[in-house]
Amino acid sequence: MSWEQVQFSIPGKPKGIYIITDDVLRSVPQIKEFEVGILHLFIKHTSAALTINENWDSAVLTDVASTLDRLVPKDVYYEHEQQGEGKNDAMSHSQSVLVGPSLSIPIKNGRLALGTWQGIYLCEFRVERHSRTIIATINGKKK
Repeated sequence: MSWEQVQFSIPGKPKGIYIITDDVLRSVPQIKEFEVGILHLFIKHTSAALTINENWDSAVLTDVASTLDRLVPKDVYYEHEQQGEGKNDAMSHSQSVLVGPSLSIPIKNGRLALGTWQGIYLCEFRVERHSRTIIATINGKKK
């Protein structure tokens, strides 16, 4: 078994859900070296998250974002916002808890074994732009 690990950044984006599959593939070229394995992605932030979702119809992402905004509304009292970190900081932490900071994706024959319509997404919950750092760890059998 072999291990590889890299850290990469995604430039800051406003609140939204963004496909980053190509960013991952570009930043982690070692994927191609593995016959079989697991790619683990971990975002080093508490106001953003990672998920896998449909990459064909953008309406799905609009619906997901709307659902998260209904589950965690912005116009309610949040104790954390009284600490001075910004108007939507507490909401962004709460939304990130619902989605989560990490993903595990199988590697098969040097490729991510995603489904036909699946893509890797960064969920940015802050209104302000913040660069996001992701650690990618691969464990598996090299070719």
